[in-house]
Amino acid sequence: MLNLLETIISKPMASFTEIRDDFEFLDEWDDRYKYIIDLGRNLAPYPEEFRDDTHKVRGCASQVWLHMVRDGDVYKLSGDSDAHIVKGLVAILIALYTGKTPQQITDTDTDTELAAFDLKDHLTPQRSNGLASMVKRIRAVAAQEETASS
Repeated sequence: MLNLLETIISKPMASFTEIRDDFEFLDEWDDRYKYIIDLGRNLAPYPEEFRDDTHKVRGCASQVWLHMVRDGDVYKLSGDSDAHIVKGLVAILIALYTGKTPQQITDTDTDTELAAFDLKDHLTPQRSNGLASMVKRIRAVAAQEETASS
């Protein structure tokens, strides 16, 4: 099983579907946690100028920053955290939402998309709350943009 884990984590940032499929191949939660951590390690460096209160996500026990920028009709996201697992969760959300329009972001059923990861049963309540805060922040930015363009 270790060879499969090494193969999966050595890939460049994958799509959300690839991440979900890779995750499902891992049977042991120790391997799944390692995979989440490695997703975070593979994130592009987060710019220092966005480590501010504007980009900080409230409601997370860890320090979390998210930056969303429009590229044409779709968003590109970047993020960071000072906690390894949380940074991996940031990477999963970046993969889920990057490349989507504001409408697609607000229409995404995040609970359904993340259900395959079974995170609710394997994250501490603080990390679950932090994940929910990150999703809420992303959806709020997209909704605000959607309303402004209407």
